[in-house]
Amino acid sequence: MLTETLKKLFNRDLTRLKSEIEAYQNEANLWRIDCNIANSAGNLCLHLVGNLNTYIGATLGGTGYVRNRELEFSLKDIPKQELIKMIEATISVVKEALDRVSNEQMDGEYPILVFEEKTSTEFLLVHLTTHLTYHLGQINYHRRLLDV
Repeated sequence: MLTETLKKLFNRDLTRLKSEIEAYQNEANLWRIDCNIANSAGNLCLHLVGNLNTYIGATLGGTGYVRNRELEFSLKDIPKQELIKMIEATISVVKEALDRVSNEQMDGEYPILVFEEKTSTEFLLVHLTTHLTYHLGQINYHRRLLDV
């Protein structure tokens, strides 16, 4: 039951992420930082894609994805359409991986150490939904402040 809820939440919020990126009127503003805003929407988008492809796609889905977290924050000026394609691919990866997660896996230990102590797969997946919504809110705020 939780797996179905998580699939719906990830799909909903990744679809919202796609909509936020599409909503930028000036594509250059995706990469804009200003005052105390340290991360651009483009970099936050790359970070979310990298995060979910690592912890769901590669770890639970066996996709073979290899993360370069530093690039998530240093790459710039990736075209909006490329970001959108990355999000769409991530939506598919997350759904396919979660389709394969059993109830036993959900209750069991997450395969890799992410935090200071081991967690269940269920805990990590719930954490990933809140991480996604946190950065989604930042992107929404970034767009409304800086895409003028």
